[in-house]
Amino acid sequence: MSHATTMHAVEPAESPLTPESWGKLGMWIFLAGDAMTFGSLLAGYGALRAGSLDWPDPTQVLGINLTAFMTFLLICSSVTMVKGLSAIKHGNRKGMRNYLLLTALGGAIFLGLQAYEWTHLMTGEHKVLFTTFNGQPSLFGATFYAITGFHGAHVTGGVIYLLIIVMNGARGKYSAENFNGVEIAGLYWHFVDLIWILVFTFIYLIPNPY
Repeated sequence: MSHATTMHAVEPAESPLTPESWGKLGMWIFLAGDAMTFGSLLAGYGALRAGSLDWPDPTQVLGINLTAFMTFLLICSSVTMVKGLSAIKHGNRKGMRNYLLLTALGGAIFLGLQAYEWTHLMTGEHKVLFTTFNGQPSLFGATFYAITGFHGAHVTGGVIYLLIIVMNGARGKYSAENFNGVEIAGLYWHFVDLIWILVFTFIYLIPNPY
Protein backbone atom coordinates (compact mmCIF):
# COMPACT_ATOMS: atom_id res chain seq x y z
CA MET A 1 0.00 0.00 0.00
CA SER A 2 2.76 2.31 1.00
CA HIS A 3 4.70 1.49 -2.18
CA ALA A 4 1.61 2.10 -4.34
CA THR A 5 1.02 5.45 -2.69
CA THR A 6 4.60 6.50 -3.33
CA MET A 7 4.37 5.50 -7.01
CA HIS A 8 1.17 7.50 -7.37
CA ALA A 9 2.69 10.58 -5.75
CA VAL A 10 5.74 10.68 -8.05
CA GLU A 11 4.44 11.87 -11.38
CA PRO A 12 6.73 12.33 -14.37
CA ALA A 13 7.89 15.93 -14.52
CA GLU A 14 7.05 17.89 -17.65
CA SER A 15 9.89 19.61 -19.44
CA PRO A 16 9.62 23.42 -19.11
CA LEU A 17 11.10 23.70 -22.62
CA THR A 18 8.53 23.65 -25.38
CA PRO A 19 9.44 23.96 -29.07
CA GLU A 20 8.58 27.66 -28.76
CA SER A 21 10.82 28.21 -25.76
CA TRP A 22 13.65 26.34 -27.50
CA GLY A 23 13.48 28.95 -30.24
CA LYS A 24 13.73 31.80 -27.76
CA LEU A 25 16.53 30.05 -25.88
CA GLY A 26 18.46 29.62 -29.12
CA MET A 27 18.07 33.31 -29.94
CA TRP A 28 19.14 34.35 -26.43
CA ILE A 29 22.27 32.18 -26.70
CA PHE A 30 23.06 33.69 -30.10
CA LEU A 31 22.54 37.23 -28.78
CA ALA A 32 24.74 36.52 -25.75
CA GLY A 33 27.56 35.44 -28.05
CA ASP A 34 27.00 38.43 -30.27
CA ALA A 35 27.00 40.77 -27.27
CA MET A 36 30.42 39.43 -26.25
CA THR A 37 31.70 40.01 -29.79
CA PHE A 38 30.51 43.62 -29.82
CA GLY A 39 31.81 44.08 -26.29
CA SER A 40 35.25 42.87 -27.36
CA LEU A 41 35.25 45.20 -30.36
CA LEU A 42 34.28 48.21 -28.26
CA ALA A 43 36.80 47.31 -25.55
CA GLY A 44 39.53 47.01 -28.21
CA TYR A 45 38.49 50.37 -29.64
CA GLY A 46 38.68 51.94 -26.18
CA ALA A 47 42.11 50.45 -25.47
CA LEU A 48 43.56 51.62 -28.79
CA ARG A 49 42.08 55.08 -28.36
CA ALA A 50 43.36 55.42 -24.79
CA GLY A 51 46.88 54.45 -25.90
CA SER A 52 47.01 56.82 -28.87
CA LEU A 53 48.31 60.38 -28.66
CA ASP A 54 47.00 61.51 -32.04
CA TRP A 55 43.53 59.96 -32.09
CA PRO A 56 41.19 62.23 -34.11
CA ASP A 57 38.38 63.85 -32.15
CA PRO A 58 35.24 61.98 -33.32
CA THR A 59 33.02 64.96 -32.55
CA GLN A 60 35.03 67.00 -35.06
CA VAL A 61 35.54 64.35 -37.76
CA LEU A 62 32.30 62.34 -37.76
CA GLY A 63 28.86 63.65 -38.61
CA ILE A 64 26.95 63.74 -35.34
CA ASN A 65 23.70 65.17 -36.72
CA LEU A 66 23.30 62.47 -39.36
CA THR A 67 24.06 59.62 -36.99
CA ALA A 68 21.80 61.12 -34.33
CA PHE A 69 18.99 60.92 -36.90
CA MET A 70 20.01 57.33 -37.74
CA THR A 71 19.82 56.49 -34.03
CA PHE A 72 16.37 58.07 -33.78
CA LEU A 73 15.33 56.04 -36.83
CA LEU A 74 16.35 52.75 -35.23
CA ILE A 75 14.59 53.66 -31.98
CA CYS A 76 11.41 54.34 -33.98
CA SER A 77 11.83 50.99 -35.73
CA SER A 78 11.89 49.29 -32.32
CA VAL A 79 8.55 50.94 -31.57
CA THR A 80 7.03 49.66 -34.83
CA MET A 81 8.45 46.20 -34.03
CA VAL A 82 6.60 46.25 -30.70
CA LYS A 83 3.42 47.41 -32.46
CA GLY A 84 3.74 44.59 -34.99
CA LEU A 85 4.06 41.97 -32.28
CA SER A 86 1.12 43.48 -30.40
CA ALA A 87 -0.96 43.40 -33.59
CA ILE A 88 -0.46 39.66 -34.19
CA LYS A 89 -1.10 38.93 -30.52
CA HIS A 90 -4.53 40.45 -31.11
CA GLY A 91 -5.00 38.46 -34.31
CA ASN A 92 -4.42 41.47 -36.59
CA ARG A 93 -2.30 39.99 -39.40
CA LYS A 94 -2.57 43.05 -41.62
CA GLY A 95 -1.41 45.30 -38.80
CA MET A 96 1.53 42.98 -38.12
CA ARG A 97 2.51 43.04 -41.78
CA ASN A 98 2.34 46.83 -42.01
CA TYR A 99 4.31 47.46 -38.82
CA LEU A 100 6.98 44.91 -39.73
CA LEU A 101 7.32 46.44 -43.18
CA LEU A 102 7.78 49.85 -41.52
CA THR A 103 10.42 48.30 -39.27
CA ALA A 104 12.26 46.83 -42.25
CA LEU A 105 11.95 50.15 -44.09
CA GLY A 106 13.55 51.93 -41.12
CA GLY A 107 16.43 49.46 -41.23
CA ALA A 108 16.84 49.91 -44.99
CA ILE A 109 16.92 53.71 -44.67
CA PHE A 110 19.48 53.35 -41.88
CA LEU A 111 21.70 51.28 -44.18
CA GLY A 112 21.30 53.83 -46.99
CA LEU A 113 22.33 56.66 -44.66
CA GLN A 114 25.29 54.62 -43.43
CA ALA A 115 26.44 54.10 -47.02
CA TYR A 116 26.11 57.86 -47.57
CA GLU A 117 28.09 58.55 -44.39
CA TRP A 118 30.88 56.17 -45.37
CA THR A 119 31.10 57.72 -48.84
CA HIS A 120 31.25 61.20 -47.34
CA LEU A 121 33.92 60.18 -44.84
CA MET A 122 36.09 58.57 -47.53
CA THR A 123 35.88 61.48 -49.95
CA GLY A 124 35.03 64.54 -47.86
CA GLU A 125 37.11 67.20 -46.17
CA HIS A 126 38.01 65.10 -43.10
CA LYS A 127 38.95 61.85 -44.78
CA VAL A 128 38.62 58.76 -42.58
CA LEU A 129 40.54 55.95 -44.27
CA PHE A 130 41.96 52.56 -43.36
CA THR A 131 45.46 53.95 -43.87
CA THR A 132 47.04 57.36 -43.53
CA PHE A 133 48.26 59.30 -46.55
CA ASN A 134 51.77 57.92 -46.09
CA GLY A 135 50.49 54.35 -46.13
CA GLN A 136 50.58 53.70 -42.38
CA PRO A 137 47.59 51.88 -40.83
CA SER A 138 44.96 54.22 -39.43
CA LEU A 139 43.67 52.66 -36.23
CA PHE A 140 40.88 55.21 -36.04
CA GLY A 141 39.64 54.43 -39.55
CA ALA A 142 40.10 50.67 -39.22
CA THR A 143 38.22 50.39 -35.91
CA PHE A 144 35.50 52.80 -37.04
CA TYR A 145 34.72 50.89 -40.24
CA ALA A 146 35.09 47.48 -38.58
CA ILE A 147 32.61 48.22 -35.78
CA THR A 148 30.04 50.23 -37.75
CA GLY A 149 30.34 47.78 -40.66
CA PHE A 150 29.83 44.79 -38.37
CA HIS A 151 26.73 46.44 -36.97
CA GLY A 152 25.54 47.31 -40.47
CA ALA A 153 25.82 43.62 -41.40
CA HIS A 154 23.53 42.83 -38.46
CA VAL A 155 20.99 45.44 -39.63
CA THR A 156 21.13 43.92 -43.13
CA GLY A 157 20.47 40.48 -41.66
CA GLY A 158 17.64 41.93 -39.58
CA VAL A 159 15.93 43.51 -42.59
CA ILE A 160 16.09 40.19 -44.48
CA TYR A 161 14.86 38.36 -41.36
CA LEU A 162 11.87 40.71 -41.03
CA LEU A 163 10.94 40.34 -44.69
CA ILE A 164 10.95 36.55 -44.29
CA ILE A 165 8.66 36.93 -41.26
CA VAL A 166 6.34 39.15 -43.34
CA MET A 167 6.23 36.54 -46.13
CA ASN A 168 5.49 33.77 -43.63
CA GLY A 169 2.77 35.94 -42.12
CA ALA A 170 1.21 36.42 -45.57
CA ARG A 171 0.98 32.62 -45.81
CA GLY A 172 -0.98 32.58 -42.53
CA LYS A 173 1.79 31.14 -40.37
CA TYR A 174 1.18 33.51 -37.46
CA SER A 175 -1.96 34.12 -35.43
CA ALA A 176 -3.10 35.27 -31.99
CA GLU A 177 -2.22 31.77 -30.72
CA ASN A 178 1.03 31.35 -32.67
CA PHE A 179 3.26 34.44 -32.68
CA ASN A 180 6.49 32.96 -31.36
CA GLY A 181 8.39 33.55 -34.63
CA VAL A 182 7.52 37.25 -34.57
CA GLU A 183 8.55 37.52 -30.93
CA ILE A 184 11.95 35.93 -31.63
CA ALA A 185 12.53 38.30 -34.56
CA GLY A 186 11.69 41.16 -32.21
CA LEU A 187 14.37 40.03 -29.77
CA TYR A 188 16.96 40.22 -32.55
CA TRP A 189 15.82 43.61 -33.77
CA HIS A 190 15.78 45.19 -30.31
CA PHE A 191 19.27 43.82 -29.71
CA VAL A 192 20.56 45.40 -32.92
CA ASP A 193 19.02 48.73 -31.92
CA LEU A 194 20.51 48.57 -28.42
CA ILE A 195 23.96 47.79 -29.78
CA TRP A 196 23.78 50.79 -32.10
CA ILE A 197 23.04 53.10 -29.17
CA LEU A 198 26.23 51.81 -27.51
CA VAL A 199 28.23 52.19 -30.74
CA PHE A 200 26.89 55.70 -31.26
CA THR A 201 27.76 56.68 -27.69
CA PHE A 202 31.27 55.22 -27.59
CA ILE A 203 32.44 56.09 -31.11
CA TYR A 204 30.59 59.30 -31.99
CA LEU A 205 29.77 61.16 -28.78
CA ILE A 206 32.78 60.83 -26.47
CA PRO A 207 35.26 63.65 -27.25
CA ASN A 208 39.00 63.48 -26.72
CA PRO A 209 40.06 64.65 -23.24
CA TYR A 210 42.90 66.72 -24.67
